[in-house]
Amino acid sequence: MQFDPSFPYDIRDERFRQYIVGNAGLEELYSGCRWAEGPVWFADMDCLLWSDIPNQRILRWVPDGHVSVFRQPSNFTNGNTRDRQGRLVSCEHGGRRVTRTEIDGSITVLADSYNGKRLNSPNDVVVRSDDTIWFTDPTYGILSDYEGYKAEPEQQTRNVYRLDPASGEITIVVDDFGQPNGLAFSPDETKLYVADSSSSHDITRPRHIRVFDVVDGKTLANGREFCALDNGLPDGFRLDTLGNVWTSATDGVHCFSPEGKLLGKVLVPQTVANVTFGGPRKNRLFITATKSLYSVYVAVTGAV
Repeated sequence: MQFDPSFPYDIRDERFRQYIVGNAGLEELYSGCRWAEGPVWFADMDCLLWSDIPNQRILRWVPDGHVSVFRQPSNFTNGNTRDRQGRLVSCEHGGRRVTRTEIDGSITVLADSYNGKRLNSPNDVVVRSDDTIWFTDPTYGILSDYEGYKAEPEQQTRNVYRLDPASGEITIVVDDFGQPNGLAFSPDETKLYVADSSSSHDITRPRHIRVFDVVDGKTLANGREFCALDNGLPDGFRLDTLGNVWTSATDGVHCFSPEGKLLGKVLVPQTVANVTFGGPRKNRLFITATKSLYSVYVAVTGAV
């Protein structure tokens, strides 16, 4: 399908037309990254932060188009989110840790080990309404010196963790992923979606998103495949308030219904790594894709 930035949509189900703004094209907001990742919207500061992992920096975009450096070096930061107090929570490949940036700018280490052994390289992170922090820990940041520091993994499995920042307790909630990557809760937080991107280094591995039932806010049960991608692999993703999943892929952003059906795609001319909803009404989809930051207005609202 030929790419047209003025109408960058591949409609697979007529319901998708209700979720897009047909005359709102894809906008390239910035170019010059090596691998753009981890977008997070700060409504109170009217800005977007995102990671440029190999360049060791976190960038800041504001609506007038100005881009500046928020942090450099960033310790190869990948995924970012905000906690319920508005603080930045980040996954650092370089430090193999999850950190929180306090209001005064200081950095608090939230997790860097499990059972006395270093984490692999925390990748993506979300915060639940009870303040618990859930993050994935694949090995991408220790596979080479490009997005971290090459090292042997100390954890036997590639896990998804739950961290209680109040007590410091960290527990494994899933341990059977090849390479767990992006993750997000359903709008009512009864389900957790987790991407497996292990086909990046082994084409025989799955390229899908799994979904789990959240039990008592602490454990996961009934894991099953939610969707599989037909182009590339899932990395980061977010949900809208209707429960649709908007996930990264090689050819753009794929939108899946709550039942796991592909509704359509927002086509992007570079491989997409991650997305987030932002803007004053949370109806602007920000897209980090290889070298660039893109955005497109949509007719839905981001769940978080």
